[in-house]
Amino acid sequence: MLGAKPIAPQIVWHSLIGTLQGADSTIITQARLPRTLAGIVAGMALGSASAVIQALTRNPLADPGILGINAGASFAIVVSISLFGINSMEAWLGSAWIGVLFASLMVWIIGTLSGGRVNPLRLTLAGVALHAVLSGMTSSISLLDPQAFDQLRMWEAGTLDIRSLHNVALATPAIVLGIGLALLIGRMLNTLSMGEDLATALGSRVVLTRTIAIIAVMLLCGSATALVGPIGFIGLMTPHIVRWWTGPDQRWIVLYSLLFAPILLLSADIVGRLLVTGELRVSIVTAFIGAPMLIWLVRRRQS
Repeated sequence: MLGAKPIAPQIVWHSLIGTLQGADSTIITQARLPRTLAGIVAGMALGSASAVIQALTRNPLADPGILGINAGASFAIVVSISLFGINSMEAWLGSAWIGVLFASLMVWIIGTLSGGRVNPLRLTLAGVALHAVLSGMTSSISLLDPQAFDQLRMWEAGTLDIRSLHNVALATPAIVLGIGLALLIGRMLNTLSMGEDLATALGSRVVLTRTIAIIAVMLLCGSATALVGPIGFIGLMTPHIVRWWTGPDQRWIVLYSLLFAPILLLSADIVGRLLVTGELRVSIVTAFIGAPMLIWLVRRRQS
């Protein structure tokens, strides 16, 4: 209903049920409906993935963007297009999953070099460094390959401007599976957040929990990035916001994160469309909101 052209609720309803034809109906069914569904699906994926990442690493600053996970997905997709000429949503999803898995393993290996224990600071620094390297390589490949740049210039900025329900439908099953895995390990994340030694003493299967968590993050972040591009800070903000009323229980944090993140993402998208003529990319709006929150979190940890 909201956007560059406001549309009355009754027109939206009749367009959705197929009893109205015309320009407004076309806008609803071919532009705003795919955009809204993409925002819901991607928001659920980013919110739940970030809740899992923060619990797994015991790092409140962990986020798919900050840890370089989204950058890994973007790099893999650009490579598949530029070097192999692959240009389908199915191929994008597969490439993104591989990129997320590679980035996750790299960050995890570097972050656990000190005696095999998770070092939150080392994880964050490794993620930031990997993000910078992969983002630079992605930009270089895009600029050197005009065809890849033309295909990806909108996607690389992070956008909900999805014009095909087919793409949303392809990404949804993997995201649903990832959400199911994230909810499944909620109780195990509670014990793991108290430390690996205590979790083992309480009978928690640490290796199994990590494995399931990495698979969930791979499915969620890879699918979301393939669908809407790299959108940052949504995952960083959401778990902290929902933690204000859920407390430290990871089961509720994951559940409320996957419900609240789509609201935050769609709100940022609406703001971006209303602020300027045309469209302000949703990733830019989330950066304006998320960057101050990141600074606040860092200062709070230091104090």
